[in-house]
Parts: sequence; structure tokens; C-alpha cells
Amino acid sequence: MEMADVLRQRRAELGMSQVDLATAAGVDKRQIRRYEAGEQQPVLSVAVAIANALKISVGELAGIPSHKVNLSGDWWTSWQSFKDSKEVIAVQPVQLRQQGDLISLQTIARGRPVEDGGYHWRGELRVWDNEVLMGWYAADDGSIRSKGTLYFVLHPHGQRLEGRWVGVSHDGKIVTGYGGMARTEDEARDTITKLRDEKEAA
Repeated sequence: MEMADVLRQRRAELGMSQVDLATAAGVDKRQIRRYEAGEQQPVLSVAVAIANALKISVGELAGIPSHKVNLSGDWWTSWQSFKDSKEVIAVQPVQLRQQGDLISLQTIARGRPVEDGGYHWRGELRVWDNEVLMGWYAADDGSIRSKGTLYFVLHPHGQRLEGRWVGVSHDGKIVTGYGGMARTEDEARDTITKLRDEKEAA
């Protein structure tokens, strides 16, 4: 990704205007406009100030993906499934603990009541090339049989994951749906909506 693209995308993610970024970095707003248009590249001291204002590294600003992404912490997962041919979206808090490229996952609470199929689960993900996460999940709730695989693509700044799950249902059928993770509950819900809307538009 080019620096101009990183600038525009990251500024939009943070809800900053060009004026906001210029003020935070201590540069003229016309310079920000030139950088985002790809007409100029900032000198190192200005690049450092802009990166700090955008809360990313200079390498990330230059379009080099960071290989030190740390996804540890409390996240929200969102899952698309189907019951009686009707779509069900479950949103559930989960804790991620990362050691190197391996991430362990453990739910903090059920996403739905037990009578509606809500259950606790755990799993693991491995990060590949700082972009793709692949792994497994398994129910952690007594006699629940649910288990399967996970595939996610990591957003460039590590704020959300988009992907799919494939697993075995209670009656032994192989089932699948969209899955997402984000730092907030609303973003987790929005991730599923975005994936579903993109499929319908295709």
C-alpha cells in the first residue's frame, strides 16, 4: 500500500479531517493534501510526527506491514448462523492472548441464552504473514458438540478481522457462516453486515 493510501485510510479510521491531522502533526494542511494526493513525500521528521498523530509506526505509514501486531486483549466476536432457515447473528465477548504468532481464544460470556443455543467456546489462531489468521474452535460447555475451523483476514491496522467459520452442527451436518472480530460490539456487528452486503452485491 502506498503512503498516500495509508494516510487517507488511517485518517478516515480515526475520524480525523485533513485539518485535524495537520494540527496534530504540526504541519500545514496544504502539505497533508499534497501527501494524500501522492504529489510529495514528507521528510523523516514530518513523517514521524504524522505517524505519531495517526498512532501507527513510520514503517506502517510507508506502507510496510508491521510484523509486531499484538492482538491480545478483550474483543467482540460476531457469528452468522442459521436456525430454521432464518439468519441468526450472535455477538459475544472473547479474550485473546497472543504469544508470538499463536493466539488463544476464550469466551468471556455467552452470545445468546443457553436455550437459544448460546455456549462458551475456546480456540486457537495462528497469524500468517501478519495478514491471515487460521485456526480452530470447540465448545467448552459440557455436552455441546460444536467444533470447527476459523479463517480470518486481519485489517491492516489490526482493528478487526473478517472471515468465515466451518463446523459440525449438533446433528452432524457441516455448516458455515461469516465471522468477524472487532474491538467493540458495534464494530463486530458491522463486520458481519459488511460481509453479507458485499456477498449480496456480488
